[in-house]
Amino acid sequence: MIKKLVLLSSITLSLTACDKNEVGDVSLGIFTTKDIKIEVLSDPIVTGVTCHISNVEANLDFADPSDMGISCRQTGEITPEMIAEIDKSKSGEVVFKKSKSVLFKTLKIRRIYDQGSQTLLYLSYSTKEIQGSYKHSLSTVPLWNTKAYKTPEQIEAEKIANQNNS
Repeated sequence: MIKKLVLLSSITLSLTACDKNEVGDVSLGIFTTKDIKIEVLSDPIVTGVTCHISNVEANLDFADPSDMGISCRQTGEITPEMIAEIDKSKSGEVVFKKSKSVLFKTLKIRRIYDQGSQTLLYLSYSTKEIQGSYKHSLSTVPLWNTKAYKTPEQIEAEKIANQNNS
């Protein structure tokens, strides 16, 4: 029994080992195996955006809690070419995912573009194939004052050009 427990503990610890994106690790106390891990993520397409994600890892459990937080900021240039490449559908696209359990639970970060306010939305949430989770967090990065920002006049000119091309 003890050998099984030691083996299980070592497997669990290896699965939750330090991530190369980890920039912070805060213990929740002496008598708990749960820690808050903070990771940094650069958007793979909109490279001028950096997000910091915090989430709880339970080192000796088969699944981590679904609680998480996210904060994203402009940390570099955002260009019109970058915005042209992203998925502009209502559901956006997943830009980061990480396993949160041995079976079927995943932390995901999804980028959604709000064209009306010219803002990038970054939604962190966890999925569980059998039973979803309602816990999520949202951060926004406005395009105001970037090369990608369009004035109302530019937007109107684009609409007219698109109508003429149709």
